[in-house]
Amino acid sequence: MKLKKVIFSLGIVAVVLSCATNPFTGKKTLAFVGNDQLFPSAFAQYNQVLTENKVITGTSDADMITRVGQRIAVAAERYLNANGFQGYLDDYKWEYTLIESEQVNAWCMPGGKIAFYTGILPIAQNETGVAAIMGHEVAHALANHGQQRMSAAYIQQGLAVAGNVALAKDQQALGIFNQSYGIVSNVAGMLPFSRGHETEADKIGIYLMAIAGYNPDEASVLWERMKANSGGQAPPEFLSTHPSNDSRIQNLRSLSVKAKAEAKKYGVNSFRPIN
Repeated sequence: MKLKKVIFSLGIVAVVLSCATNPFTGKKTLAFVGNDQLFPSAFAQYNQVLTENKVITGTSDADMITRVGQRIAVAAERYLNANGFQGYLDDYKWEYTLIESEQVNAWCMPGGKIAFYTGILPIAQNETGVAAIMGHEVAHALANHGQQRMSAAYIQQGLAVAGNVALAKDQQALGIFNQSYGIVSNVAGMLPFSRGHETEADKIGIYLMAIAGYNPDEASVLWERMKANSGGQAPPEFLSTHPSNDSRIQNLRSLSVKAKAEAKKYGVNSFRPIN
């Protein structure tokens, strides 16, 4: 009973502190660390990454990353302003960097700091493919996914401590708890949480790329190339931080129609050619 009371109390605290609002879903989200703390830390980490890697500037690829990033940022601002979130991006410091690396990766830190690795460009294949990736990564930042994951990790750690305190006098029960808690909390909690973020970023991202004038049909095609590049090497979906490639491809295909309809609200009736 003591453990249940502690867990319940922590749950109440979590609800009280969940004061951020996802501008795309309208839902309350975990926000134990505010942007006033999160953004400066993210900016410092970003600068550190840039000092430790070879940054590419002045090339057509580097220019493309900046161009696409700026268009996605404008699309995001148009969407947010139209939906009652004027000023949401005031503290964002957009920056778009191409880094020389074989990693098939791209990311956007809280506050708008974006990095693309050259290793992902052959899979992106074209500017519209880059836009699909950019929209997805920017969506993570706009929806405060980093903030939510950090908050969820605090809860996970807090519950582990609470369990150890509550079961301190029962060594057998404590042993069982410590052996199982990490696995259960990850499989039943953290991993579904992360997969939900990926699915949400796919939806937001495909909307943003369409509003920015890029054909959303390319998003699912991009993930077909991602699947081919992975060689089918992926853990079962329930053990992964990401949805399966097949799930994403199917979801993005169905979202493309909705993204085109959303783009029309902003006067976008045709898209840039895919080349």
